[in-house]
Amino acid sequence: MNIEEHIENIIRVIDPEAQDLQRTPVRVASSYDEFFSGYAHNPEDEINALYDSEMNEMVILKNIPFESNCEHHLLPIVGIVSVGYIPNGKIIGASKLARIVDCFAHRMQLQERFTMEVAGAVNSILNPRGVAVCVRAEHFCISHRGVKKHGASFVTKYFIGEIKDNYDLRREFLLETHE
Repeated sequence: MNIEEHIENIIRVIDPEAQDLQRTPVRVASSYDEFFSGYAHNPEDEINALYDSEMNEMVILKNIPFESNCEHHLLPIVGIVSVGYIPNGKIIGASKLARIVDCFAHRMQLQERFTMEVAGAVNSILNPRGVAVCVRAEHFCISHRGVKKHGASFVTKYFIGEIKDNYDLRREFLLETHE
């Protein structure tokens, strides 16, 4: 059974008398193709340009918007990601950091795992001296169902290498990325 057939069955269970919804299963399946396109991508394959650099201070791209879906309820997670790293002879274009975020955001996610996956990919691709990732997001499974706490932000952080081991570097990253 494909996604369209499953959605059609869900619609029938919710509203057996549903009218004018013939195209809804096709639209939902198409949406799912987009929402979950990250499974078809390996972030390391998306990165085709590393540059030699003598830069030795932290590089940060902050407030990268993302949308994902909670793996527990298939409801949206919407937020921002900030990524920092300390180069070790190589740098990457800022847009490539955003591509790494998108690759993992377009999968069913737990925010904690998402945070670690982004950091791990940056670390694997660049082999930097340190990596830092901070994710701030609203989870619709919290704001639109259950406890219904609109505006609540879930924050996760993950550090690798020198940034993990050095409080001052962690503090620098968090101060730079705090809104």
